Amino acid sequence: MADDLPLLLGLLLVAAAGTGTVLVRDPVRQSFLMSLFGLALATLFLLLQAPDVALSQLAVGAAVTPLMVLLSVRKVRRRARGERREGRE
Repeated sequence: MADDLPLLLGLLLVAAAGTGTVLVRDPVRQSFLMSLFGLALATLFLLLQAPDVALSQLAVGAAVTPLMVLLSVRKVRRRARGERREGRE
């Protein structure tokens, strides 16, 4: 039972981070929670003795994907701001 405690905590952390990511409406906060979700998954993979998968998840799920979401949101907001300015003229 004591051996399963870290795995159970890891699963709970993944479930909490995933649920939080889905429930938050703001894309910037979602990307932050997505990064935490990636870190939680990487930790879980490490606990399951899959360090290669954990390293891949750390790189892609915790760093690259949230960064891409943030850059996309930034570009969409800039474009929307530019269209509003053109509509005034």
